[in-house]
Amino acid sequence: MGIRDFLRDKVQKVTTPDQRKEIDEKLWLKCSGCGEINYHKEVAKALQTCPKCGKHFPISAREKIDIIIDPGTFQEIDENLKSLDPLKFKDSKKYPDRVKAAVKKMNMNDAFVSGIARVNDRPVHIGGIEFGFLGGSMGSVVGEKIVRLVESAIEKNTHVITISCSGGARMQESILSLMQMAKTSAALVKLRQKGLGHISLLTDPTTGGVTASYAMLGDVNIAEPGALICFAGPRVIEQTIRQTLPEGFQRSEFLLEHGMVDMVLHREHWKSGISQVLEFFG
Repeated sequence: MGIRDFLRDKVQKVTTPDQRKEIDEKLWLKCSGCGEINYHKEVAKALQTCPKCGKHFPISAREKIDIIIDPGTFQEIDENLKSLDPLKFKDSKKYPDRVKAAVKKMNMNDAFVSGIARVNDRPVHIGGIEFGFLGGSMGSVVGEKIVRLVESAIEKNTHVITISCSGGARMQESILSLMQMAKTSAALVKLRQKGLGHISLLTDPTTGGVTASYAMLGDVNIAEPGALICFAGPRVIEQTIRQTLPEGFQRSEFLLEHGMVDMVLHREHWKSGISQVLEFFG
């Protein structure tokens, strides 16, 4: 009998079904990729990936930043910027109420966290989208924070790392949200004119207006394994063209094969891979 079976038998003998379910959820995690049961500690040790098949489980923007940077070097900037409701968007639940709920849930003022840090002692400007905040949607604040991050990098002569994880533009801000696509793209043109680099890390999912703007404008585009990276999702495309799409369509590996991203890196290789790119940039 394996240790897992032994523990499971012990738990079943001394607990109710509800208690067993709660204990199971705390101890074990079933991989949605391969179906294997893993200890949470094993998953955490593997940077929240499946030790068996490498499936990448969702993590927060701050956790992604921490994987890349030197410990204790992150200094957040522009954390106090908050979304307004200039269009008075009409829906079943008022937009300001949605934002307040997201602020309380995620303990951040909007969907983008940005700051200054170091990667192998090299200074960088880095920022990432938090999917848990309104689906990581890009509104006026997200666009403004990205632009400010880039402008600060230009001022301090450092390279920029962005980490994307988004459902696209924030519909409650309509045209003001769509304007952020052009705004962030223009800022990256200025960065390139100064001879500074942009590394774009694409995580699951990166879609919509984020993909159609700054996220795909990296001098080097890196994707995590199995990430959905697209403008419109495969289901929408299939319904539009009425054709069956290829296996793995719009996933990281498919995009790498077709030249849309430069590399696909497991989380354990993010820091070393990005460090090599930074060294190449000079």
